[in-house]
Amino acid sequence: MSETGTARTVTGEDEVVDLCRELIRFDTSNYGDHSGPGERKAAEWVAEKLAEVGLEPKIYESHPGRASTVARIEGEDPSRPALLIHGHLDVVPANAVDWTHDPFSGEIADGCVWGRGAVDMKDMDAMTLAVVRDRLRSGRRPPRDIVVAFLADEEAGGTYGARYLVDHHPELFEGVTEAISEVGGFSFTVDDERRLYLIQTAEKGMHWMKLTVAGTAGHGSMIHRDNAITELSEAVARVGRHKFPVRVTKTTRAFLDELGDALGTELDPEDMEATIAKLGGIAKLIGATLSNTANPTQLNAGYKVNVIPGEATAHIDGRFLPGHEEEFLADLDRLLGPNVRREDVHSDKALETGFDGPLVAAMQSALLAEDPTAKAIPYMLSGGTDAKSFDDLGIRGFGFAPLKLPPELDFAGMFHGVDERVPVDGLQFGVRVLDRFIDAS
Repeated sequence: MSETGTARTVTGEDEVVDLCRELIRFDTSNYGDHSGPGERKAAEWVAEKLAEVGLEPKIYESHPGRASTVARIEGEDPSRPALLIHGHLDVVPANAVDWTHDPFSGEIADGCVWGRGAVDMKDMDAMTLAVVRDRLRSGRRPPRDIVVAFLADEEAGGTYGARYLVDHHPELFEGVTEAISEVGGFSFTVDDERRLYLIQTAEKGMHWMKLTVAGTAGHGSMIHRDNAITELSEAVARVGRHKFPVRVTKTTRAFLDELGDALGTELDPEDMEATIAKLGGIAKLIGATLSNTANPTQLNAGYKVNVIPGEATAHIDGRFLPGHEEEFLADLDRLLGPNVRREDVHSDKALETGFDGPLVAAMQSALLAEDPTAKAIPYMLSGGTDAKSFDDLGIRGFGFAPLKLPPELDFAGMFHGVDERVPVDGLQFGVRVLDRFIDAS
């Protein structure tokens, strides 16, 4: 209660931390099939939070338990193209014994909210909810229509989330031309007077693939030249050790130029080791954007120690740069050789857009208003997001989930890592920036 005896209105900054904690407490682990708990309970909770402030959200279930929540907020000028703000509710699995704090507790410690999804991406979900609820409680309509989507299945390619909605309910995104979502808008501290905020304007394409080698089954004691495990192991090792050539896209070139200017040094992508060494905490994020990549992730063969199996399989996580898919597949087939059969488990395109236009200007102005040292620069994400699906509707996507981070935090290591956490003041900063961004967009 205030001195006058009236209750103070709850703001987005007030509730964003609790919203993030509550979201983390929903175990929405995605194992790549339907064996996990699904997103339904989290989607229902999000719908309740949106309905509390007068919206009419709808839940779309693509498979039992796999659910997304979508709502549209009417803007002051509905004739303008609409903006999409989307986030995913699923998370990758976490093994609690490896964590300092339980990954589904949403515990606050050391100034951070801890838990699976804290940065990927229940933080942005919470910030979006907080801003939307604050604006609707206070009667502040956005300048244009905004569609908010809280999606299932992003961590397995979006088949049961964004892809399902785009294919079966495209009317939800009628009039939408631009979108913002995850893995962008976070800070990289150069020094006390300069902070760069990385805006995601590109992302690599993907080929998640299964490799199969057929051989001749037989007794483990015999001399056996046609061993499927041997053939596959050699092929997988060639792929895993291969260094793909450096290919600098326009986004990465712009990023290296901007960062080089800020650091007062030239960043040469042809000298990868020296360049990566200068990137500090963002080296992991940027290093993989200088070339195509292919990482072995699974191996499977055999059923008894003295039986040579007739087949061996492996899985590869392949990522290719915009404009370099054909080169990537040709390199891969050369490495695998003629006896390895390759088939896609999931594939999707690469994306790249320009770092220009009113939406980018709105990001920069919103960041500057909250951080006078801020400068927004473009970068490429080595992974993928639901922006790939929305691109099929002609929606131009950016990664903009604003966070001002302490320089010592290994932000890149938080993604799919142990002890994932997000600073409390970073969440509150993000709410303020998003609110300003909506007004400016």
